[in-house]
Amino acid sequence: MAITGISAEKLNQWIIDEEPLFILDIRNEEDFNDWKIDGGNIEFLNVPYFDLIDGVGEIIDKLPTDKKLLVVCAKEGSSKLIAEHIANEGRDVSYLLGGMKAWSEYLYTVPVYQDENMKVYQLIRVGKGCLSYMVVSGKEALVVDPLRFTDEYKALAAKENVTITHIVDSHLHADHISGGHKLALETGAKYYVMKSEGAIFEFEPLENYERIEFEKVNLEVLAVKTPGHTPGSVSFFVNNRLLFSGDTIFVSGLGRPDLGGKAREWAKDLYNTVYSKVSQFADDVLVLPGHYGSFTEEFNDQGFVGSLLGEIRKNNDMMEGKTMDEFVDEVAKSASQVTPPNYQDIIAINKGIKTVTEETMQELEIGPNRCAVHHTN
Repeated sequence: MAITGISAEKLNQWIIDEEPLFILDIRNEEDFNDWKIDGGNIEFLNVPYFDLIDGVGEIIDKLPTDKKLLVVCAKEGSSKLIAEHIANEGRDVSYLLGGMKAWSEYLYTVPVYQDENMKVYQLIRVGKGCLSYMVVSGKEALVVDPLRFTDEYKALAAKENVTITHIVDSHLHADHISGGHKLALETGAKYYVMKSEGAIFEFEPLENYERIEFEKVNLEVLAVKTPGHTPGSVSFFVNNRLLFSGDTIFVSGLGRPDLGGKAREWAKDLYNTVYSKVSQFADDVLVLPGHYGSFTEEFNDQGFVGSLLGEIRKNNDMMEGKTMDEFVDEVAKSASQVTPPNYQDIIAINKGIKTVTEETMQELEIGPNRCAVHHTN
């Protein structure tokens, strides 16, 4: 029977289209439980590779014949071998090219907003739950929270026939490696991040800017006004319509404040952010966050991650009606979860203190994002 290697792009389209899909994940149980492919219409079976290396006869009856069948492993090789065993049993089967490593790095782009002044795109790293953005106006573009895959942003700018002139990071990321500084070097754009975040390379300190303006875009820098996730977390309010909230507010949660070892202290900052700063914004502001946790729960009907602030308030019981003590107690408790893998190394790289190879970057980033405290009703 047929064996097909499918790309992360093809798999993502199956998920978006809600194709019935059965995934045989042959990683070990711990890795599978920690991080798996999310969304769509998926059924899973996890059986470690070494239990199948001599054949799949004992599980073949557990593999449905009325769904697409996909074998997944860490880097591809093992899944291809097991797919061959399944084909020898008379089944059509696919395996994921590049395995979960490729899934972690796949990035795709969707439009999220357009008016007479600007177009906004969301770049979705679907296997990692990371979100970044490009704001296009006239002949210029601004990039928000770029990932390390800088060619993706340059390609989008070329497609739009614009020049990337401004790049902003909302904070010093702990779960993935920023492409901000690298993209600035490659394009000549100005790169902005808070000085208080501790980067040692050349950049524009956001503390020096109340706003960034280009073409028909007015980006208000909410610097030192939205701490919580980190002391220097920043949000960006664009043309009184869009709030790029970084890791401060998510569609279904808030940024975790414990990565600096000061959970309760920073939770108080997060409370002030939510109750004194964000409370001033209207319900019809579109919130575009830096992460999502669930494909199924957080993608909207338009195919991107974002929601009106009024809807987020309604669905997040932490954003209204809590005293500071109640808020701090609950957030600090919820934040006592597994930290982002390798986050100290990732922070050092993002500060410019540490330099590593591309292969090491790939290994450091493997796994889900763990930057949110979820509090949806």
